[in-house]
Amino acid sequence: MTKRYVAAAILGLITAPAFAQDVANFYKGKTVNIVVGFSSGGGYDLYARLLSRHYGRYLPGAPAFVVQNMPGAGSLTAVRSLDVRLPQDGTAIVAFNPGLITDSLVEPERTKLSFTELTWLGSISKDFRVCYAWGETGIKTWEDVKNQKEFIVGVTGPGSSSYINSATLRTVFGLNVRQVAGYPGSAETRLAIQRGELHGDCGTWSAITPDWREHSRINPFVRFSRDKTPDIPESARFIGDFTSTQEQRDLIEFLIGPGELGVPYVLSKRVPLDRLTALRAAFDATMKDKEFVSEATKMTFPVFPVSGAEAEKIVEKIYAASPEMVARAAAAIK
Repeated sequence: MTKRYVAAAILGLITAPAFAQDVANFYKGKTVNIVVGFSSGGGYDLYARLLSRHYGRYLPGAPAFVVQNMPGAGSLTAVRSLDVRLPQDGTAIVAFNPGLITDSLVEPERTKLSFTELTWLGSISKDFRVCYAWGETGIKTWEDVKNQKEFIVGVTGPGSSSYINSATLRTVFGLNVRQVAGYPGSAETRLAIQRGELHGDCGTWSAITPDWREHSRINPFVRFSRDKTPDIPESARFIGDFTSTQEQRDLIEFLIGPGELGVPYVLSKRVPLDRLTALRAAFDATMKDKEFVSEATKMTFPVFPVSGAEAEKIVEKIYAASPEMVARAAAAIK
C-alpha cells in the first residue's frame, strides 16, 4: 500500500464524518462519466453500463452515472484523455483494454505513458479470453488452425488484448494468422465475422454474443487464462499447454499478466484523495451488491473483482519485468 493510501486510511479514521460530508457535498447533483475506450455494444461497454446502474447507490451524494464511448487506438485515446480532455476532479472514469499495459512496455514510443502513473479504481473481473473460429468455416481445433493457409482475425489496433493474443499465435507458435486492424470494437468485429470477412476472433468470452456461445455457432480452440468459467468448452485449451520450452512458458506468463485486470477502471492521479477513497470504497461495495451480481449473472458476465490496491500491485509486477523479457515480448507481438 502506498503512503498516499495509508494517509487516506488514517484520515478516514480521524475525520470520517467531515470526510463523508465533504464528498457528499461535492457529488450531490453531479454526473460521473464512465468513458469507454471502444464503441457501444461490446464487452467493455456493456460492463460499464452495468456498473453505471448500481455504482451511484454507494457513493456519497448519489451522483448520476453516464457512459460515454471514446473509441480509438485500441482504447488508448480514452486513457490519454484522462489528463487532457476529461475533468480530473473525480467525475471521469476510464474503461480500457489492459493489453495496453504490455504495449506501454514493448512499444513505449507509441503509448507514451506508464500505467503506474494512473490511479486504479479496480476491475470488475479478471479476463477469460479465448480465440475462436466461426462455425461455418469448419475450423474447430488448434490443429485445424495450424493447417490453415490463413486464419484471418479482426483487431482494433496494436496494443489491444485481441491483437496481442492473435499475434502470439503467429509469432510464438507459428500459426498462419493474419490480423486486420481498424475495427472500432468487438461489435463491428462480430458483424465482419458474420459477413465472412473474418474467420474468427480473439476476445473476452463473456463479450461474445450469447447466441453464439449457447448454440455453438463458434468453435473456441484456445484460451489465454489458466482458469476458465464453467461454460467455456474444454476445446479451448490453455495456451500454455502448447508451449515446448521454459522460455516459451515464461513469455506466455508475461503476456497473459494483464488478463488479471480484465475489466479495469482508472482515474487521473489528480483526483483529490478524499474523493478517490470514496470512489474505491463505493466500487468495492458495488462488486458485492446482490442486485449488481444478479444482473451480471443474467448477462452471463463473470464478476471476479480486483480492488484498486490489488490492481496497483499487479501493474507494478508487470512493470518489474526484465529488459530481456520485454524485448522477447516485443518480438512476439509485432
